[in-house]
Amino acid sequence: MSLESDSSSAALLTDLYQLTMAYGYWRSSKANRQAVFHLYFRKNPFGGGYAITAGLQQVVEYLESFHFSQQDIDYIASIPGHDGKPIFVGDFLHYLSDMKLDIDLDAIPEGTIVFPQQPLLRVKGPLLQCQLIETALLNIINFQTLVATKASRVMRAAQEDSVLEFGLRRAQGPDGAMSASRAAYVGGCSATSNVLAGKQFGIPVRGTHAHSWVMAFDSEYESFSAYAAAMPNNCVFLVDTYDTIEGVRNAIRVGKEMRAKGQRLVGIRLDSGDLAHLSIEARRLLDEAGFHDASIVASNDLDERLIESLKRQGAKIDVWGVGTKLVTAYDQAALGGVYKLGAIQDDSGEWKPKIKLSEQLIKITTPGILQVRRYFDDHGKAIADVMFDELHRPQEKWLSIDPEDYSQQTTFGSDQKSEELVVSVMRQGKRVVASPSLAELRQRTIEQLKMFPAGILRFDNPHKYPIGLEEGLYQQKLRLALEGRKRKSEKNG
Repeated sequence: MSLESDSSSAALLTDLYQLTMAYGYWRSSKANRQAVFHLYFRKNPFGGGYAITAGLQQVVEYLESFHFSQQDIDYIASIPGHDGKPIFVGDFLHYLSDMKLDIDLDAIPEGTIVFPQQPLLRVKGPLLQCQLIETALLNIINFQTLVATKASRVMRAAQEDSVLEFGLRRAQGPDGAMSASRAAYVGGCSATSNVLAGKQFGIPVRGTHAHSWVMAFDSEYESFSAYAAAMPNNCVFLVDTYDTIEGVRNAIRVGKEMRAKGQRLVGIRLDSGDLAHLSIEARRLLDEAGFHDASIVASNDLDERLIESLKRQGAKIDVWGVGTKLVTAYDQAALGGVYKLGAIQDDSGEWKPKIKLSEQLIKITTPGILQVRRYFDDHGKAIADVMFDELHRPQEKWLSIDPEDYSQQTTFGSDQKSEELVVSVMRQGKRVVASPSLAELRQRTIEQLKMFPAGILRFDNPHKYPIGLEEGLYQQKLRLALEGRKRKSEKNG
């Protein structure tokens, strides 16, 4: 859904401290200092071994339309400080009003398998502008990447079966629902129940009927007959309103009447009870009646683990309707993505890498202008990722060092098959490549999953995919960390 309204722009979708920092940069004459920020996450979601990046197209649309309307400026002018007086002066407000984004955006394409610490987005431009867009970029990428990853896990559990996203009514508001429908499709779902998402994003829409339809008639048989009469080309009957097995028999009865008219019973839906047992019995009844091509659709608080369990139990389910636990990423509240400064230009125009230190190893940032190179074996399977600084690109031999264990080192030759993941998207605030269709992004996710070992993709105790820092980047990070610790020690001493 659009972030714009009649009275304001999406520029106000930010935290106040972004505006206060922007004001500080403006006051200290740092507003136009060139800087590079990276957006990444620190841990794989769901206890898994990977994530699927999503949301880039919405980021581009947000950046293309970024501006402060007069109503926005009027509101910002009204924000008081602790003394009750305005925080921002008029000249700064005029600056914001006239500002045009001059941002370069590079990113890992949507539908790509990604790992912790890798730059999903790399933003370069005036320091003030890079700061102002942080919150919205995190909001978009964090949620959609989380849902796309969840969808890919559900798809793996379903194996070759179709998965329908049924989560609109349980999503976190209209914006959350739209983002979730889009991300679930990128992650591999076949269709959505969300009609607005179908219209806006071109996602196939699917649906059956509710229990209220059955209850509105004097009998279940009558309700199915009426539905078939109204919609003979879309008949999937919900059979568990009163008694599931009897509901299957009523669906078969109406299906035979439809067949006599040259129409087709598409399938039935199970929404409660022992789905394994009921699906097996329903399949037996349908096959005995000659409805071998009628699908069995299942819903009822499904997720990847329940689907995997039902598969092991021999459930005869062809299509899985997954709602709440998909669109809310039920077992993980947020991705936890961050947006950190990697480099800034000094007064002479030279790039200076920047590092954030922490008592927690996972929170120490990687300095530089970062790129990711993915290596493949002779069969096209991914074998390792290496991060490096664009300012210090190796020419021949690449030595990759595990950032958590210096003794783990791998050398890659210049002839090793590889690709660089972070690609150009925008220059000076304007798109330089066309956005792929959503169907193309979904297919990319499917193909990406085939490129990685099963151990990386499993739900429990996944194998750790090799991710290293190129030797020069490793040494740069170590040097800056030691310098920072030394300054702290000297100050405390």
